[in-house]
Amino acid sequence: MLKGPLHTSKVSSSRWFNRLFTLVYTIAILTLLYRHCRNLICLPSLTTLFLLVADLLLAFLWATWQSFFMNPVHRQVFPENLAQVANKESDYPGLDVFVCTADPFKEPPVGVINTVLSVLAYDYPTDKLSVYLSDDGGSQLTLFAFIEAAKFAKHWLPYCKKYNLLDRSPEAYFAKDLSPFPERNEILAMYEIMKSTIKDVMDKGTIDIDQFNDDRTIKALNKWTNGCTRHQHPTVIEVLLKHNEDKDVSGHYMPNLFYLAREKNKATPHNFKAGAINALLRVSEKLTNAPIFLLLDCDMYSNDPKTPLRMLCYFLDPNIDPDFGFVQFPQLFNNINKYDTYCTEHVLENRICTFGMDGLEGMSFMGTNAFIKREALLGKPTKGKWIWNEQNESGYDLALAHHVASCSYEENTKWGSEIGFKYGTLVEDAYTSFRVHCLGWKSVACTPDRPAFLGNMPVALNAFLTQAKRWYMGLLQVALSKFSAITFGVMNMNPLQALCYAYFQFRSFWCIPIIVYAFLPQLALINSSPIFPKVSDPWFSLYAFLVLGAYGKNLIDYLVAGSTLRKWWSFQRMWLILGCSTYLFSFLDWSLTTLGMSTMEFNVTSKVSDNEQDTRYQQGIFSFGVESPLFESINVAAIINLFAFLIGIGHVCIHNGRLEELFGQLLVSGFGVVIGWPIYEGMMLRSDPGKMPAKTTLKSVCVAFFIYLVFSWTF
Repeated sequence: MLKGPLHTSKVSSSRWFNRLFTLVYTIAILTLLYRHCRNLICLPSLTTLFLLVADLLLAFLWATWQSFFMNPVHRQVFPENLAQVANKESDYPGLDVFVCTADPFKEPPVGVINTVLSVLAYDYPTDKLSVYLSDDGGSQLTLFAFIEAAKFAKHWLPYCKKYNLLDRSPEAYFAKDLSPFPERNEILAMYEIMKSTIKDVMDKGTIDIDQFNDDRTIKALNKWTNGCTRHQHPTVIEVLLKHNEDKDVSGHYMPNLFYLAREKNKATPHNFKAGAINALLRVSEKLTNAPIFLLLDCDMYSNDPKTPLRMLCYFLDPNIDPDFGFVQFPQLFNNINKYDTYCTEHVLENRICTFGMDGLEGMSFMGTNAFIKREALLGKPTKGKWIWNEQNESGYDLALAHHVASCSYEENTKWGSEIGFKYGTLVEDAYTSFRVHCLGWKSVACTPDRPAFLGNMPVALNAFLTQAKRWYMGLLQVALSKFSAITFGVMNMNPLQALCYAYFQFRSFWCIPIIVYAFLPQLALINSSPIFPKVSDPWFSLYAFLVLGAYGKNLIDYLVAGSTLRKWWSFQRMWLILGCSTYLFSFLDWSLTTLGMSTMEFNVTSKVSDNEQDTRYQQGIFSFGVESPLFESINVAAIINLFAFLIGIGHVCIHNGRLEELFGQLLVSGFGVVIGWPIYEGMMLRSDPGKMPAKTTLKSVCVAFFIYLVFSWTF
């Protein structure tokens, strides 16, 4: 146990139970693999080979998962003790906040504004705080929205601090039924006017500059010419608020607020989000040069104004490892229904994985909600007490900032390979985190009772599956590269920490065992061919132990993490759905990209809300509604399982005594039928716009019939 003035850490008492379970379960897995190998030698068949491959992959993936349970750590911070280390607020380090957006039509500017306002209103010295908005879409509409937001901030920030509000995102604050403070209605009216003004401009899709009489605004908006597009435009940097010049309505100076659209042209690679962050790192170094930066997704607003103080409890703790690089806060969402229908609460990731990696020298960076030492992205640890860099007080060198944001600046440099965020994958955040840990940097997870940040997840199934497909394809790119966790990682970091990274990197491999068990036992059942031991066979008890042990332990983990039985069931359902869709297609996409038959593409997930979809989601109803190959693969698995179960019941009823030898396959297919209920409902029982498209259902039936014919001929 580590105990200091600013934070404590304690190893979980459950680690010994987890280690004992891992030992016993490992013996059971090895016994099962022995049985498969013996059967393959004595009675070779494709069925036995497929089962062996599936169980080998299950064993490998299970082993990577167990690494999270070996040494979980729980931490607690004491921001009230900061005065013992920093005598006054002027001793606090500078903090740059990076908020990234890329498309004003998929990521509505009003939502981005709420994120920016929530961090501008932090309880942190204003002369130490700078907020940067990276507009990778290079949109004149986004800049206009933030010019309006800067005006509103002059009223919003003093209002928040006067009444010590916890909710400093205007949308979150006004959505709650609170007893109004005297100025509340006035501030609300200003906010609604700002939203309406921005909405009108967004609906038009263009800005009429002639309507403005503010020279500063006209000059800023005139930087866009008729030839500018999101993929072809010059660098645009605007100082929307300057901490030693701009004051709020109460007469206090405000934090810095910068707008950045890095230069783009069609001949230079854009490197997706990582390129935008690297441009932010260079520009901010020339303008403010804070030693710590916070990286936020555009829809991840701050839910606690004291979050920077919790961060300082690690960075300023005299007992912290000098190689300490970043603090990761959980990625939580405020629009998840009570069932967690799509398993987007990420209970295991935010609890088990977080605490588990924290005890193994470092939590992985999630792509948002992380306070990162600037030095950690610029080189190896110095093995000494690092010194706070002072912010640049000599004035902003905008000419130099424009230069480092040019699209040709990185040519023949180490940016993207050794410096900054790393290129070459769709998941630059996870890849960068992995490389940073390999260099020797450490990290911690901070999980306060009140969520530090909140965002929104997609409520349409296709949007979520498509987003997840991009994640897992990117992770697979790293897993099967020279920087794989099981090769490069094991040699350069704590081996157990490397296995934790391997759990994420190889997640797409789940598709192989899931598809084998979603189709092989069922198709064999249709043909009345037993592939599992009889119930009376001693080997059946081994299968029973492995199944009950895996699901039972997973349920215990879920409940211990503070979740519910209903959400655990949603997790089981989505795990199988992902295996037959997202994991499979991410694997196929990686294969096609590797063969040069496809190219990587970063698609922004739409943050635009749909009231009808929202209503269905809150009721726990799946939203399909569009044609998608991801749905076809899920449908095929559901159809095969349903027919196998019905035909299997027929086999048992007609041929007395076959229940014992077909019980295992009946159980597997019956489980698939229960899991697939929302899919059957979407295909046959619903008439709302969110139902499964009839064309998708018809295609799925044809593919399922084709698979049955092929299997019958082959086996």
